[in-house]
Amino acid sequence: MKQTVAIANDHAGLALKHVLLAEIAACGFTALDLGTNSADSVDYPDFGDAVAQAVTDGRAQLGIAICGSGIGISIAANRHAGIRAALCSSGLAAELSRQHNDANVLCLGARLIGEAEAKECVKRFLTTAFEGGRHAVRVKKLG
Repeated sequence: MKQTVAIANDHAGLALKHVLLAEIAACGFTALDLGTNSADSVDYPDFGDAVAQAVTDGRAQLGIAICGSGIGISIAANRHAGIRAALCSSGLAAELSRQHNDANVLCLGARLIGEAEAKECVKRFLTTAFEGGRHAVRVKKLG
């Protein structure tokens, strides 16, 4: 059975989400699209919350949240217990967020990252495992 990735965005992240849906499928995951699917202005906290809730309740194993800068939606997602949302702007950062921090939500700023780099972030985030070991002790301290 394929693992599921929850993905949500505000109006600023709509175009980038559509690009990343193909990357999610290429990595062998099923996307759970939680919106928005309109260019009408919406509130990013609602969509950060939606991704976080899907991960915490088990509908998805990982999440991707997109807003204009990635900052607001990452703050919203990180307010949920058990969520470790990482705002990344490079493939290396996304990979390290999984390896060392066991991040379970990738946040992206659609106005700050190009499509190619965003696709690389998703690819490395979805295909990298948590290393555990000494990192597990540190992640446990995050709560």
